[in-house]
Formats: sequence, structure tokens, C-alpha cells
Amino acid sequence: MGMFAGTPFDRPPHCERCERLESECVCPPEVPATISPASQKLKVSLEKRKRGKSVSVVQGFADDPPAVQNVLTKLKTVCGAGGTLKEGVIEIQGDHQPRIRSVLSEMGYVVR
Repeated sequence: MGMFAGTPFDRPPHCERCERLESECVCPPEVPATISPASQKLKVSLEKRKRGKSVSVVQGFADDPPAVQNVLTKLKTVCGAGGTLKEGVIEIQGDHQPRIRSVLSEMGYVVR
């Protein structure tokens, strides 16, 4: 008798929707739900970092990371500055608040 005999690890995996074996499942893949930009309220602010550096910060995204990554790419291109995505928060180097607000509004986001 094996170590996992009689446990869920001993049985082959089943589909949660149709209860068939995963190898025999015919269910269509689940489409991830996307949240419309108009229903997201973003906050654009300016943070001062060490040595007097300023960073424009955009918070409040409820989308999945690939969608936020696309927004980051667009903002970096428009502002002509570097930026990063940390824990769902976009950081753009420099003070670009007016430019960021206008771009996000054009994309359909609600900006505070």
C-alpha cells in the first residue's frame, strides 16, 4: 500500500464543473473577468524619495497584472520616463501628474 493510498493525492484529478477526469474534460476554459476602466477609481500622487527625487504614483487598479502592465507601458511612453509596477502600484520617475491624469482619462479611467 502506498503512502498516499486513500487520500485525494491517490486519485486522479477531476474537473470541478463536469466531474470528469481532467484528461477527458470537454468544458471550455474559463475566461478571466475584466473590470472596465470606468468602474476603477485611480489616485495619482507625487512622492518624494531620498536625494530629492520625485516619483509620480498611480494607485487603485483592480485589473489583473497584464492589463496594468499595458497601462504602465503607455504611461512610460507618453511621459518619456522610466517606471515600474510594484504590488499593483505604478511608479513613474519624475513629476508627471498632469500628463498621467490626461492619459488615464483618455483611456477611460476615473482619476482623483
